[in-house]
Amino acid sequence: MNKKQRIYFDTSFFGGYFDNEFKEFTKPLFERITGGEFIVLLSAVLQRELEHAPEKIVKLITNLKSEYTEFLNVDDEAVDLATEYIMEKVVGQTSYADCLHIALTTINRADLLVS
Repeated sequence: MNKKQRIYFDTSFFGGYFDNEFKEFTKPLFERITGGEFIVLLSAVLQRELEHAPEKIVKLITNLKSEYTEFLNVDDEAVDLATEYIMEKVVGQTSYADCLHIALTTINRADLLVS
């Protein structure tokens, strides 16, 4: 049996589900997610960003089955790596939260990062 891919999704992926420009790509992938094809990596960074998100986006995420999700906490290692990304200009002009998403993806050895 093949091991399920572990995919880190940042907040913009879930917003794309409702966006006319991105939904043709996002919806089929989301169907695969709800079908249990992947393990979805969710994080404290995502959770904070959702505090200001529309209810429909929050509901989309909270309705994911727990057996298909894994929650990642932000720890010192992630903070240090995100800070280093910014200092070394590895990711160019971006936010600290974006760097935390990338750091969590790296540290937790996700198979993919989807944004």
